[in-house]
Amino acid sequence: MNPNFEQYAKYYNLLYANKDYAAESAYILGLIKQYTPNSKTILDLGCGTGGHAFEWAKNGFDVTGIDISEDMLAAAHKRLDKDDLNNLRFESGDIRTARTGELYDVVTAMFHVMSYQTSNDDLLAAFETARAHVKDNGLFVFDFWYGPAVLSDPPHKRNLEIEDHAISVKRKTTPLMHFNRNVVDVNFDVEIKDKQTDTTDNLHELHSMRYLFLPELELMLDQTEWKIEKAEAFMTGYEPSERTWYVTIVAASKK
Repeated sequence: MNPNFEQYAKYYNLLYANKDYAAESAYILGLIKQYTPNSKTILDLGCGTGGHAFEWAKNGFDVTGIDISEDMLAAAHKRLDKDDLNNLRFESGDIRTARTGELYDVVTAMFHVMSYQTSNDDLLAAFETARAHVKDNGLFVFDFWYGPAVLSDPPHKRNLEIEDHAISVKRKTTPLMHFNRNVVDVNFDVEIKDKQTDTTDNLHELHSMRYLFLPELELMLDQTEWKIEKAEAFMTGYEPSERTWYVTIVAASKK
């Protein structure tokens, strides 16, 4: 049985309760201020529940978030109803095809959204979406699974148990590598127990993730009118290495 949205939202929020959205958002703002200091507007592709978008809006940016998941958007809108932020909005859309009809100073795609684009066509389409929404001399910032690190330190099976006052969660992770496609199928089997009702929901999630390499990204970004300004280890600023699973790209739009 799949869990209802309320249960899934509880599970998601518990799972990422320790994710430091404020620090990650500040890191991205630092890159934005470095390359386009006069930026005021952000389009966040694959915004999820809005963890980063809320932080940027609180810092004075006008932010639009787009996501394909209605469940994620429902959670984002629920939070937005409680917050007094008139400079933040969320829209439903596929980042490969979405068009808001507006231009922004910066386009972002965080939490490895680009690694979810597992084919060349999907990646190019997502890059084209970013380019279609940015102003002249605009910025595109995204993170991804870095190929050399994934191959050097492959994902492995693991079990996770977490709980709070409302639910307890057991999650089994089983990865499957597809070396000829540079893709990892990450299988999650999750048991969610509601402590108040003593009921249990189970779900299976499949996250297919493409690990990427800098030369292919440089080629694809060039094809979609972007130029890489910087590639660095996420949150640290160090040069990517075989130990760097997550890498950030800062790209500037070509004229």
